[in-house]
Amino acid sequence: MSTIETPSVKEHVSAEEWQRRCDLAAAYRLVRLFGWDDLVFTHISARVPGPEHHFLINPYGFLFEEITASSLVKVDLDGKPVMKTPHFINPAGFTIHSAVHAAREDAHCVMHVHSLNGIAVSAQKGGLLPISQQSLFVLASLGYHDYEGVALNADEKPRLVRDLGDKAFLMLRNHGLLTAGGTVADAFLAMYLFEAACMIQVRAQSGGGELLPIPAPILAGIQAQAAAVTKGLGGALVWPGLLRRLGRANPGWEV
Repeated sequence: MSTIETPSVKEHVSAEEWQRRCDLAAAYRLVRLFGWDDLVFTHISARVPGPEHHFLINPYGFLFEEITASSLVKVDLDGKPVMKTPHFINPAGFTIHSAVHAAREDAHCVMHVHSLNGIAVSAQKGGLLPISQQSLFVLASLGYHDYEGVALNADEKPRLVRDLGDKAFLMLRNHGLLTAGGTVADAFLAMYLFEAACMIQVRAQSGGGELLPIPAPILAGIQAQAAAVTKGLGGALVWPGLLRRLGRANPGWEV
């Protein structure tokens, strides 16, 4: 696939920032590979390592499969670029992401998608149902945020932060899905589980039969079981394999 030419910034940033840029660019391309993208209209952001409150986000107008490490835009909490760039960002997108980053020091990566299955479940009054193993991982740390229109209003930030709380998953009603993670890999794995749970629910409902909920006591112990399944590594367990898959399908993000 072709990549939009952008001057490399590798020599102008720290090694830690460059690695974060590579991981974030890979996440954008993986979102496209998994079919969760919505043209140019959703975002993944990541905190730049270091004492400054600076963040990386996609240049508005780029398709997700075109994102590279150098094309990502570095901004402050107000969404203003802090490094020379020919690109600009979507203010609506950063309204959501800046709110989470400002409130959650542990949220080094915030991923938001408009996946079709996620939006379908977000429009259901009952929300995500405990009908699959994947749904239990999400339900153990899930919040809901009511729709307030396109996210341009800064007044919405406190309510969004309140609804997310200390959770890893947030269902944006009538809008989509959001995950927050300590790494890009963690946020991606969380989104994989979130979207998978929504897809399973939509398919199960389309069958027309009575759904079988998982008993509540099983949900209570699911977080410990999740740690055991990933050997305590979270997204780090699956990330190298995902990068190998991406390298076969759409190389070129590490430029």
